Amino acid sequence: MNPTNPTNPTNPTNPIRPFYVALIILLATIAAVLFISRRGEPVVIATNLENLPMEILGYKATEDSFDESVYKELNADKHVYRHYRSEKGQQVHLYIGYYGTAKGGRTPHNPYACFTGAGWGLIQAYKVKLKSDYYPNGVEVNYILSQKGLLYDVVLHWYQSDRNKILATGMQMNITRFFGRVFHNRNDGAFIRISANTNKEHIAESKYRITSFAEQILSLLPHYWPVEE
Repeated sequence: MNPTNPTNPTNPTNPIRPFYVALIILLATIAAVLFISRRGEPVVIATNLENLPMEILGYKATEDSFDESVYKELNADKHVYRHYRSEKGQQVHLYIGYYGTAKGGRTPHNPYACFTGAGWGLIQAYKVKLKSDYYPNGVEVNYILSQKGLLYDVVLHWYQSDRNKILATGMQMNITRFFGRVFHNRNDGAFIRISANTNKEHIAESKYRITSFAEQILSLLPHYWPVEE
């Protein structure tokens, strides 16, 4: 038999083989979707996030809220929006938007579009590694530096799923949610944003401040994760 024959099943360049691989993946995906659809959808019975400490690392919190139009756009099951202030007057802003399984587990809102839409210019955007007691080996989150006039905004944000899975991108979040729904009938998640406003001279100091705060939030959140049944 001619080893270069394209119909040879042992030929590694055989175009039939990728077809069968794609077919198997497609059938497995259809089976998973059908399996998911036959199970009941869990609902949030306790949000818990509102019980996060009002004092963290010596910063004391005050609750805040957005306009109703913002809540409609975000469409979360639970929002936590707080300003944590130190005795010296330094502030760290915390926002958590939690989405239960019934709402797809993640926000449809693009955090990067939010900056440009509000008139902020993106200066830097890259991933950084944070470590905490809960994640001693570290996890990757997103860092953003933006500017509006003389004001700068330093931001850390990430997605969180299955209580303690930290994900830097929406794609990672989607994959994790898919397998969570297949194997655990649950694919809830949250978007977490920690930020501080500053001037040009204090960017590095503000970045250090929100990093320390974010590492503490990373350790706390798994213990205050919402409950679904």
